[in-house]
Amino acid sequence: MGKASAAVDIPASPNEVWQSIGGFNSLPDWLSYIPKSELSEGGRIRHLTTIKGETIVERLEVFDNTARSYSYSTVQAPFPVTGYLSTIRVTAAGDGKGSRVEWAANFNPLEETVSFVAGTDHKKPKNPRVHPGQPYTQLIGLDL
Repeated sequence: MGKASAAVDIPASPNEVWQSIGGFNSLPDWLSYIPKSELSEGGRIRHLTTIKGETIVERLEVFDNTARSYSYSTVQAPFPVTGYLSTIRVTAAGDGKGSRVEWAANFNPLEETVSFVAGTDHKKPKNPRVHPGQPYTQLIGLDL
């Protein structure tokens, strides 16, 4: 199983940050890689369009406004993983001055991706986005 995570401290209150990023349909408001998001199925499914024109479809699994977090899974995506489940949360920063935004994902990389990135398979993988030694965050479309 693969894992990826990122965190950033922001000099604003957790409630202010959550108001900006906590909506399941709000990615275009704060993530330039996703200029378009459309909801379906009563707001449980989001259809995202990347700046490259690729489509990502995600399902809202858990939403907790009080805890300022939500989890989502991938239904359809151009990146070479399966079993993708991610959580984003906003908490008070450790120093009590601002917020900490944390994102974490668990996923299963496709076997050809693991072999190629590990250097055990030197044939070019079917997915043109995969390069030897490439961090998993880039494999799933995040340039952190």
